[in-house]
Amino acid sequence: MTQVAFLTGVSDKLALALRLLRKKHREGARVAVFGPPALLNRLDQALWAEDALSFLPHLRVRGDAPADVPLELTPIWLLDRPVPGLRCDSAINLGADEPGWLQGFDKVAELVGIEDDERLAGRRRWKHYETSGCTLSHHPQ
Repeated sequence: MTQVAFLTGVSDKLALALRLLRKKHREGARVAVFGPPALLNRLDQALWAEDALSFLPHLRVRGDAPADVPLELTPIWLLDRPVPGLRCDSAINLGADEPGWLQGFDKVAELVGIEDDERLAGRRRWKHYETSGCTLSHHPQ
């Protein structure tokens, strides 16, 4: 059963995503991050800008996973859409409006921004998860 944590009222999704990724990496989790391509690109740049001791190994994938990458060696994946075979246990959604993509994960963090359109999309995703039988929790920021 997928556990979905809705973090709402997020004014800086990038900063919160970085915090969550650091925590998940310390815990040894494998994480898939979904969202709009522009935001994923900014997250990728922010991850590369970390100092050497704080670097989080990750891969930005546009489309299918590259065939020459050992999937099990990369703990953080920034994805436009699902890639089969990643075996990630957690996911972070920065705004991808396809909740069906996220139901195969043990844990999902839904980061919902403060804009009206983001809140409405978050409500639609909540209803989808709810009707799918996921365990939901709400964490206002």
